[in-house]
Amino acid sequence: MDRQEKVKSEEKKEPSPQGISKWTMIQWVLIPLLLVAALGGGLAVGYVVLGKKELSDALQWSTWRHVYDLVFAP
Repeated sequence: MDRQEKVKSEEKKEPSPQGISKWTMIQWVLIPLLLVAALGGGLAVGYVVLGKKELSDALQWSTWRHVYDLVFAP
């Protein structure tokens, strides 16, 4: 009977909140940072390799504003 009571008492226990685990923090912080880095790297490489322009031009805000205006022009 002691063993059965012990099993029943373990089943009734609710999991205690432990907060956010390390893996969850990695998922919420590292993955979005990697996605932003990949986006920036892809834009720069595409501008330099496909567009045959200089990297210094790819890092200027006016360049990307011009690209945005070309894509979304009415």
